[in-house]
Amino acid sequence: MRSWIALMFLLVTSLPLRGEEVREFRLFLAEDIATSGLADYILPRFALKTGRRAVVVADGADARLVVAGDAPPVMARGDTLYALVLESDNAAARRFADWLASGIGQNTVAAFAPDKGLPFGPPPEVVVKTVTKIEGDAVLGREVAEAHCARCHRIAPEMTGMTLGSTPSFSALKALPDWSERFTAFYVLNPHPSFLLVEGISPPFDPAHPPPIVPVEVTLEEVEALLAYVAKVPAADLGADIESR
Repeated sequence: MRSWIALMFLLVTSLPLRGEEVREFRLFLAEDIATSGLADYILPRFALKTGRRAVVVADGADARLVVAGDAPPVMARGDTLYALVLESDNAAARRFADWLASGIGQNTVAAFAPDKGLPFGPPPEVVVKTVTKIEGDAVLGREVAEAHCARCHRIAPEMTGMTLGSTPSFSALKALPDWSERFTAFYVLNPHPSFLLVEGISPPFDPAHPPPIVPVEVTLEEVEALLAYVAKVPAADLGADIESR
């Protein structure tokens, strides 16, 4: 009798409470993805960002990350396209789908460097549509830029003082047609990975290659705030901007 009561208690307490959001889902991975190490890289970062956790399973999955077929692709490796196929209404799986398709998710995938084989990245359709809605605190973004970016870049047209002459100003970068892509992924573009970490996204510095300057660590909130600030920076006349530097 006691064992039966204990079993019922475990079953009841393991169920989510009414109104409580599910924070775990079961995920099936295509063999190429499973052996590449990509999941070991992106899933902890997804968990840190959202508080949701994926459990990799062989069957009974809430979502499958597999070769796309007829499903809309979310990432690519060489000529192979992959899709995330939802198999249930699990809220955590839907959250993973949203995260994977977002700018942060796409950049996290692109930042992964496999030991063997080609890198992963966004599919062609996502590359074309990488300009996404930018949300963030532009005031905080200006503070982040002044604290960390102004050592190299002129972060505003009215800015004066010493910067690195070889680095473009924010206004000059804003004049480029792919400015949104550049700023969304700036922390994986050289030379930034050598001295900058994004909390929950960037791998730790290689001890054999310590940062050449005082390292910088920012949060995802600060990255989003920086994007919001840059969105408000006016684009420069590139010829005039080059002459002024």
